Amino acid sequence: MYLLAVLLGALVLVLLGRALYLQVIDRAFYQKQGDARFLRDIPIATSRGMITDRNGEPLAISTPVESVWGNPKELLKSPQRLPELAAALGVPQDELINRLSARANKEFIYLKRRINPDEAARILALDIAGVASQREYRRFYPQGEALAHVLGFTNIDDRGQEGLELAFDEWLSGKPGVKRVIRDNKGRIVENVDLVRAAQPGHDLALSIDRRIQYLTHRELRNAINETGASSGSAVVLDVATGEVLAMANLPTFNPNAVGGSPRDAHRNRAVTDLLEPGSTMKPLTVAAGLEAGVITPETLFDTSPGWMPNGKYRTTDTHNYGVLNTTGIIRKSSNVGAAMVAKRLTDAQFNDFLRRFGYGQRTGSGFPGEAAGLFPTPDRWSGTSKQTMSYGYGLNATPLQIATAYAALGNGGLLHQPSFVKGQHNPAKRVLEPKIADEVLHMMQTVTEPGGTATQAAILGYHVAGKTGTSRKASAGGYSRRYIGYFAGLVPVENPRFAMVVAVNDPDPSRKGYYGGVVSAPVFRGVMEGALRLMNVPPDDLDKWLAVQQAAEAKRKKVPSTVSAAPLAVGTPASAVARGVQ
Repeated sequence: MYLLAVLLGALVLVLLGRALYLQVIDRAFYQKQGDARFLRDIPIATSRGMITDRNGEPLAISTPVESVWGNPKELLKSPQRLPELAAALGVPQDELINRLSARANKEFIYLKRRINPDEAARILALDIAGVASQREYRRFYPQGEALAHVLGFTNIDDRGQEGLELAFDEWLSGKPGVKRVIRDNKGRIVENVDLVRAAQPGHDLALSIDRRIQYLTHRELRNAINETGASSGSAVVLDVATGEVLAMANLPTFNPNAVGGSPRDAHRNRAVTDLLEPGSTMKPLTVAAGLEAGVITPETLFDTSPGWMPNGKYRTTDTHNYGVLNTTGIIRKSSNVGAAMVAKRLTDAQFNDFLRRFGYGQRTGSGFPGEAAGLFPTPDRWSGTSKQTMSYGYGLNATPLQIATAYAALGNGGLLHQPSFVKGQHNPAKRVLEPKIADEVLHMMQTVTEPGGTATQAAILGYHVAGKTGTSRKASAGGYSRRYIGYFAGLVPVENPRFAMVVAVNDPDPSRKGYYGGVVSAPVFRGVMEGALRLMNVPPDDLDKWLAVQQAAEAKRKKVPSTVSAAPLAVGTPASAVARGVQ
């Protein structure tokens, strides 16, 4: 008995020594094993930077949401709870079981992501072992469809996928933090052990976009598409002095808050990706090239009779025989023959160098993802007819943004800025044309919106408007179809241009309003610019006309009351009808 007692005592001492060794002296192994079961490093979600317009109005914001996740190993131990969980998640029971079974050897699977915190709380209230939630953020776009193509959208992990969300993804994205916690067997956090790395929120981004002008552009473009039966359209508004993009709209569009339900083709930002033959919007640049080269003057006369001229085996034709036109008349009447006569006086090198200075055949430098460079072949690839057709906008391709950038340079005294989507971005200009020539061309373009011009529907009361219409036939296999693109490119006010705008209406139905740029696109320009001039408090530069109209309206108002009172009203005449008569 004594020997047995000594032996048992020795064993107890060995066990105590071993326990002391493992728990005090060399405890790393079992500590690691315990930590592996209960200690977790989990990410701390951080918000993406907010995108605002130039006035600080939010355009893209991140809102906190919850994502419910599960531990397949734990969940599959309690199959009787799965029907209840499936019902709470709103998914078929078989689908949930298949997803869990496929990851049976894993410890993490998302069950439902980016949901309302109240909904997540209802799921967690079921108290099912292996189900937990974590904080995430979801992007929200208050302007919806109106700015979808500019902003783009993010994916389920809050990473930019298109548009400026993609272009500035690194700047906008925050850096998630990490904290060390102890979880129980149900996945619940029992204790916060340590903050491994603090979360860093993303940087905010102030765009050059003006939310109000963007809304006007989207609204007017949509009205034009509906009225003309066109298949699509684009519009761009630039600040002439800085090159900042104030608005950019495209149709068809999509809802960035519910991307999954929209056709993929609707995501395309046509204003920077679609290549179009610019048509007659090229003529002011052709005239400017002739003036710079000294081969013409504003008073040079061109006999465009009989309304056409040969171009190889083809013809360059006008819609009418305009007879003798001066240089201004070429732009006012949009004469293809006149533009071709100007180009004929230029060498290939002069014409090529001039257009490349204005950005044709190269990206604008806006930094927008997927921007097209356009198509402007080098002179060694020109045929005998190329220069003549390019003088009035055929045989080369450009984006609406490229055209707007070139026109903004005309309005800026020959200084060209790269278009920018960021407010206040350093954007030095480069000289592409002498101020005197730019001013001469600008005043020639003013005649386009005055009586006798091709875009009287672009005129704005109280302001001189410079512009140019364009109507190009769409290319088809082996030639051109009877389908059209109607353009208007304009600047306002002429005396001190503030805005440059380009409108392109694609494939309008000729049986409605026609297909010419002066009737399908010019009204969009007028509708947007009237609002933009008022919003930006741009002073009128045509006060005489404005005062004359106001005086005429005042005189009419003074005469109307006596006219109304002279005619007896029928019994029951609505007050609104009386009001309309007075007005």
